Amino acid sequence: IPTVSRSDFGILLPLIKVLKKDKKFKVEILATGEHYSKKMGNTFKEISKNKIHIDSKIRLNENKSDSTSILKKSSKIISKFSSLLKLNKPNLLIVLGDKYETLIIAYCAFIHRIPIVHIHGGEKTIGSLDDTFRHLISKMSNLHFVERGVYKKRLIQLGENSKNIIVSGSLARENLKNKKFHNIKFIE
Repeated sequence: IPTVSRSDFGILLPLIKVLKKDKKFKVEILATGEHYSKKMGNTFKEISKNKIHIDSKIRLNENKSDSTSILKKSSKIISKFSSLLKLNKPNLLIVLGDKYETLIIAYCAFIHRIPIVHIHGGEKTIGSLDDTFRHLISKMSNLHFVERGVYKKRLIQLGENSKNIIVSGSLARENLKNKKFHNIKFIE
């Protein structure tokens, strides 16, 4: 399971924990992207704080987000992740979301003929490259877990087989059920 930022890791964490407990699965974690950015808080430390072992790391060592920098970082991900795939030969890749790093990781798995499970496909982010990234990830994926029926419908419009799309709700919303919040008296 690749994680490229604090935002996707926070959503994936409960799923990672459940899969790691199940002896049927051997879950490996790849950390890359913003996790190793000092500017973004070196969030790879949060992964360790949650007692999750990082099996593979791809440090991008650049904080710029102009097109040339993104393409250089993408090239590095292709080179490093492709080598990891050849070495580890995973049976499945689970990806979440719409970041360019996730797209590049999914692309590598797709080329290596590794089945891809995409979480949160079919969604929309108006005025962002993320929509295109998300849809490209969906097109390469074999199985989809979407939040709502409208997202399933959008994936079907993109040509995905409805039998491979599961309306599962939001992992982020599920995570809220397990959070302990302060009561109003404490907040006041």
